[in-house]
Amino acid sequence: MKGVTEPMRENTARTAAIGGIAASPGYAIAKAYRLQREEIKPVQKQVADAAAEVERFKQALAKARAELEQIHELTRQRLGEEKAEIFEAHLLLLEDPDLIDAAIEQIEQDNVNADFALYSVAATFIEALLAMDNELLRERAADIRDVSGRVIAALHGATYTTVSGVTEESVIIAEDLAPSDTALLDANIVRGFATEIGSRTSHSAIMARSLGIPAIVGAGSSLMDIETGTMVILDAVEGKIIVSPSEEELEQYRQIQQQYEQRRAELAGLKSEPSVSLDGAHVELAANIGSVEDVQKALDNGAEGIGLFRTEFLYMGRSTLPTEEEQFNVYKYVLEKMAGKPVVIRTLDIGGDKELPYMKLPKESNPFLGLRAVRLCLQEQDLFRTQLRALLRASRYGNLKIMFPMIALREELLECKRLLQEERDKLIAEGIEVADQIEVGIMIEIPAAALAADQFAKEVDFFSIGTNDLIQYTMAADRMNETVSYLYQTCHPSVLRLIRMVISAANKEGKWVGMCGEMAGDESAIPLLLGMGLHEFSMSAVSILPARAQIRSLSKQQWAERIDSVLELGSEQEIKQYVQQHLNS
Repeated sequence: MKGVTEPMRENTARTAAIGGIAASPGYAIAKAYRLQREEIKPVQKQVADAAAEVERFKQALAKARAELEQIHELTRQRLGEEKAEIFEAHLLLLEDPDLIDAAIEQIEQDNVNADFALYSVAATFIEALLAMDNELLRERAADIRDVSGRVIAALHGATYTTVSGVTEESVIIAEDLAPSDTALLDANIVRGFATEIGSRTSHSAIMARSLGIPAIVGAGSSLMDIETGTMVILDAVEGKIIVSPSEEELEQYRQIQQQYEQRRAELAGLKSEPSVSLDGAHVELAANIGSVEDVQKALDNGAEGIGLFRTEFLYMGRSTLPTEEEQFNVYKYVLEKMAGKPVVIRTLDIGGDKELPYMKLPKESNPFLGLRAVRLCLQEQDLFRTQLRALLRASRYGNLKIMFPMIALREELLECKRLLQEERDKLIAEGIEVADQIEVGIMIEIPAAALAADQFAKEVDFFSIGTNDLIQYTMAADRMNETVSYLYQTCHPSVLRLIRMVISAANKEGKWVGMCGEMAGDESAIPLLLGMGLHEFSMSAVSILPARAQIRSLSKQQWAERIDSVLELGSEQEIKQYVQQHLNS
């Protein structure tokens, strides 16, 4: 049974297509609208009164702030608090001393115009960020470009060009879309968008998925040859833009689009159905979330629980650590909203590509292998104890399970459990009620933990396999690095062997195993994971119903009997071909 992202299609298209990255699935057929934002490149000028120029600069900052606050509120109303946090970060940039104070200093010292000062300071930051290997840091350059461009436009008395100029059904074509552009998209008019640059993790891609707008990113420079008014087909499932399609192609894609929407409607009917295989094996399909706003989306998509609550988002986009009370209220809300369904909350996982500037942690040459996640929490125990107290206090409001990330050593796990018990004892001594039973588990994301799963299984109630990191550590390939992305293989034999090892070790101790990486929703991996005996599949909310449909079409026993043969194959390509062959047989 095909998932929602793969409708039946015929290979009849003849027109050359522009390829890109499918960032938000779906199809759009409409005329192109090329968004051209002419970058204002200020010329250096001498000013007679530096103080007056600084004041003019501050007025432009105030104008930009008012515009961003309006966009922030609109985003909050349409998409929720988490997506609106992007603009909280933009508002913070308007106060960033490295950017704003540096520009003011240049105005005062060199007696130059404010727009030139800001442009030159911002350009230095943008150039440095774009040179970095970390995809998330490179995306920070887009934030600085957006904010500084808005201020410079205000200084020139110009209107900062946005997508609000689109007045008829269109597919937007742009070099890139700033977060403020995407937040203003009207899904009733904008049928989709394609950008020259970008990745699946860029702000524009994330916002597009939230809005349900088909999007392709990273399509390359030839995209900008498309003129406004040109008919295009946006195939954001295969990742291609067909320019000036023939009538035959238009008719073909209208049928594909209709099948796609019909398939989505069929999947909606599975929302309240159980996740049971053809031979009666039940598994749990849960959602990965990062905020309280994501809970409703999980329920709307038929989630049977929360398999991963990424609590680090409570700590990001702000200037201070969240208090115990703030955290307690969030955890309590999620547990109550899930009404007794299991909720796995991961303790703070900061480090790697997720930073907290206000903690002023030392710079590391390789942060993915450095002081991150539980390693940081065990070093900063006051921070950790605050979170543990908040979790324990919230535990009586639902079915809480606590998970520790980035565990490599048994000693780390035992220390985490000791601190948790200490905080439990303190709360009880204070007369604060705590749930009698709280399952405690660890993420298996380091190969050392997978290889020692038989030992860890004696100390935990469950495992959750974090494949996003497990794969990159196993293959020694940064998943954000485009040059080695070919090594990031979800179904590589070595990865599958580690996963089976973890599940077997847990089964021997009578413990359950979940998976909270992207692999859990991968159509090629699901049959193999089902056959290995994975108990819980946790994924993005929109992947749940396609996964449920697929599981209901599979026999767990049949796939269990195939696993040995699969693991004898020598490459991911061979394994995926094997899976596809048996799915179609």
